[in-house]
Amino acid sequence: MSAEIICVGTELLLGDILNSNAKFLAQQLAQLGIPHYYQTVVGDNPERIKQVIEIAASRVQILIFTGGLGPTPDDLTCETIADFFGVPLVENAAIIEDISEKFTQRGRVMSPSNRKQALIPQGAEILPNPTGTAPGIIWQPRPGLTILTFPGVPSEMHRMWSETAVPFLKSQGWGKEIIYSRSLKFWGIGESILAEKVSAYLNLPNPTVAPYAGNGEVRLRISAKASDSTASADLISPIEKQLREIGGLDCYGADDDTLASVVGDLLRSSGETLSVAESCTGGGLGQMLTEISGSSDYFLGGVISYDNSVKVGLLGVNPEDLDKFGAVSATVAEQMAVGVKGRLFTTWGLSITGIAGPTGGNVAKPVGLVYIGLAGSGDEVKSYECRFGAMWHRSFIRYMSACQALDNLRRSLLKR
Repeated sequence: MSAEIICVGTELLLGDILNSNAKFLAQQLAQLGIPHYYQTVVGDNPERIKQVIEIAASRVQILIFTGGLGPTPDDLTCETIADFFGVPLVENAAIIEDISEKFTQRGRVMSPSNRKQALIPQGAEILPNPTGTAPGIIWQPRPGLTILTFPGVPSEMHRMWSETAVPFLKSQGWGKEIIYSRSLKFWGIGESILAEKVSAYLNLPNPTVAPYAGNGEVRLRISAKASDSTASADLISPIEKQLREIGGLDCYGADDDTLASVVGDLLRSSGETLSVAESCTGGGLGQMLTEISGSSDYFLGGVISYDNSVKVGLLGVNPEDLDKFGAVSATVAEQMAVGVKGRLFTTWGLSITGIAGPTGGNVAKPVGLVYIGLAGSGDEVKSYECRFGAMWHRSFIRYMSACQALDNLRRSLLKR
């Protein structure tokens, strides 16, 4: 038993709207333990919608449509589905009454075009829309095939799914098992290298393990199918423990953890504090830290020392070293970290200076060259050279620099 998600709307194909509905439905199907192997996006074109139905109905038992249920001429989902299966559309009086009442509650008069939303395939049941004017349908046009339709408005679709679709699917015997996933997060290791290290786990039947990468980090998704979340977690737990051991320090957390939240937890637990000095990131590191609620427990503040005069005047960087080594250098990064730590009286000082591009680089110091400084207890100070490469966009180099700085601090906190 499997499902297919079909999202209808030319605006999705053009990229005008982010397809968050597919993500929501995929997560919900997993929670019900209903596999789905295909997602389709199709424009507002009857013939192409029919082609999609023909293919999908030949390989799955549940078709879930979103979009195309409005009152305008390009809202074609219901009539196209009905036409494909050779069934007439019939006007449903209950839908007319519901739409009229909603317009009255808003102090408006129902437009004649809204009557179109009351046309549903003969034999279909209404999937009520408590908030909007576009109801969906629950229909079994032939044995072994169920169709559910939802409007494209996410807030309406979410409520219709939870209040009507889920109880219906469970009443049909689906949803007896759930698919529960946990994602381990890694920083400082490439996807291919990590995949090689955990290769013995990538062909497990249940739970399954799959690697994927994005935004500089790698994740291992562990998914288990069982009767409930507790049983799934029991299946995942020993595999997670083994993968964490293999990953070592490269594994920094799981699920909703971020480098900033993990660093924050480590600082809070040790009663230590942090300040930052930023040049090329322009406050991005401080933003990551302050996105965490309660970060004032350990993060005192920072200095955006974009100009060299600020590096000298506020952070105490030696002007002779600036002339000799340049602002983008290990020496300056270290002095920035020491300077901000001393200025704000914190346990740790963390600094970033680099060339984010697209201009400013040369052969000796190319775009993507970044130095991170870290000043700890006593006179301890370190610097780290990073070469992110000129092929990346400026914003990505800045993002990677901030993340790498946090990871350097995380590893230092754990290695003590």
